[in-house]
Amino acid sequence: MSAQHASHFADKIEMQNRLFAELSGMFGREVPLYDKSLAVNSICNRAVCDLVSRLHRGFAVSDEQLERTSGERHGAIRIGRPDEYRWIGRFFACFAMEPHNFYDTTIVGAKSQPVIATAFRSVVHPEHRVFTSLLQTDYFDADTRARIEALLAKRQVFSDKAKQLIEKSERQGGLDRSDAEALIREGSERIFKWTGRAFDHALYTHLCDAGFKIAADIACFQAHHLNHLTPNTFCMDLYTSAMKFCLGEIPEPTFRRRAASALDQLESACDRDWIRLHFKHLTRDRIASFAQGSAGEACIASIVDAIVERLNRPDLQLSKLNHAGYKDCTEGPPADTPVLLRQDAYKALSEPVHFVNPDGSELDTVHTARFGEIEQRFYATTPKGRALYDRCLDAAEAQKESDPGLIKRDFEAYQAAYAAHFAPFPKTLPELVANGLVYATFEPTHKGLAARGTIQTTDVLSLLQDGFVDCQGLRYEDFLPVSAAGIFASNLNQYGTKSTAPVKPTYTRSMLEDILGKPIVDSDAVYRGLQADSILHTLSELDLVHRLASNERARMELEASACPRHARHNGSRPGVLATRA
Repeated sequence: MSAQHASHFADKIEMQNRLFAELSGMFGREVPLYDKSLAVNSICNRAVCDLVSRLHRGFAVSDEQLERTSGERHGAIRIGRPDEYRWIGRFFACFAMEPHNFYDTTIVGAKSQPVIATAFRSVVHPEHRVFTSLLQTDYFDADTRARIEALLAKRQVFSDKAKQLIEKSERQGGLDRSDAEALIREGSERIFKWTGRAFDHALYTHLCDAGFKIAADIACFQAHHLNHLTPNTFCMDLYTSAMKFCLGEIPEPTFRRRAASALDQLESACDRDWIRLHFKHLTRDRIASFAQGSAGEACIASIVDAIVERLNRPDLQLSKLNHAGYKDCTEGPPADTPVLLRQDAYKALSEPVHFVNPDGSELDTVHTARFGEIEQRFYATTPKGRALYDRCLDAAEAQKESDPGLIKRDFEAYQAAYAAHFAPFPKTLPELVANGLVYATFEPTHKGLAARGTIQTTDVLSLLQDGFVDCQGLRYEDFLPVSAAGIFASNLNQYGTKSTAPVKPTYTRSMLEDILGKPIVDSDAVYRGLQADSILHTLSELDLVHRLASNERARMELEASACPRHARHNGSRPGVLATRA
């Protein structure tokens, strides 16, 4: 393919941004509560920016930049057939999105579900991601399996036009703008669109009554409708409290208390590393130029006053909309532990569905599956950090199960008890990096470059401590199966169901790779590669690479090779997100 030919192709990251802007618009038209939740999140994110501007004088984010920063989305879809799953993988590849990690939700204990999954996203600094599940029909007894497979065999989610466009992109290495827009329309007008049409109410009822609502949502509908499309929030506890207030679940005094507490916690956490994590467009030098400011109780109270005034307006009286309430608790670590991600959601809505049965009869009823998730992302953990996280989470979940009523009796006491189990985790990036718990990238400082030729050590932590090197924590861009299962369970009012097959099948990464026809990216290897590559580059800039032991240099070079070449040496650029019309 010639460079001249390639120049006519639409940029795949721009295509990705356009796709998700269109999907967000589509989802907002289908689910008014989703659009309102975006408005609530925008208000909360602006409030956070107002607080940050008090704490770091010189920090400012325009409404346009805030919209771009808040424009990131992750979605979830559920696929029924292996051939459909391969097509969805080929579709996402047209948008520079590759499968990352293998998730087996059939083995998460009481929260198990009959699906395996991967997440499609760009390899480095993704703007968007889609958790994509595949129903495992052999999880069921023979009769149920046969009924599911017979029904799934009748549908065609991908049109001939969509397949032709995907194949054209694969042949050419891309699509021109007209074809790119056509493929985006296929996604928003067919592949992911909610139609409210379903088939075989008897099978649907059988699966739901047996505890397999996810299987019913997959098997009985005519398309891969989005189950949620998740925005990012800058302060999870502020947003969840705001949503509960707007939905009429907590009174204004309770909201004020919780909002002030969330902002007070943020004031403690909001150092320069926090800003770099949440505002990718700001450079290290720009953040370093901010002067130290202060906020305090009166400032936070005034910000809360402004939030309350805005949430009390008629357009955000969400209790008047179709809704099923909000989850009781946030999934993931507590607010003071900046690792992995936190997730929460308004509960799945009951929506009208028209069933057509095998005998030709028709039925109008309701279906409950689509919900409004929210997330806040933090630092990617190393294997050591993940092992510590899992231990802390197990202890916190056990404590929660020992007193399930505490969260409604005394929410603040519940939060404190839950957070106590994460005390072993350091709370700042330097401490997390020093303890080998999170991944980071490194770069030489002006001081380090000035000292080039006089520095003796190659130990990056020593260089960091001496001010010769700076670090930036790598954001976690993937998923947590236990948290995802908790979201599913809360929204379906079902906490997992055991396999009904004579022998429960075992599922592997290689099985899903065979279905996709391509390897699944190990995101941990990419995080490790980004870190290793940055260390090698930093040591080179400081004229220290020659001091590395040969085996140590070989190890880091091998790790760096897992990192895409275009992402090395800080070569990747944050995407410019498309704003919604």
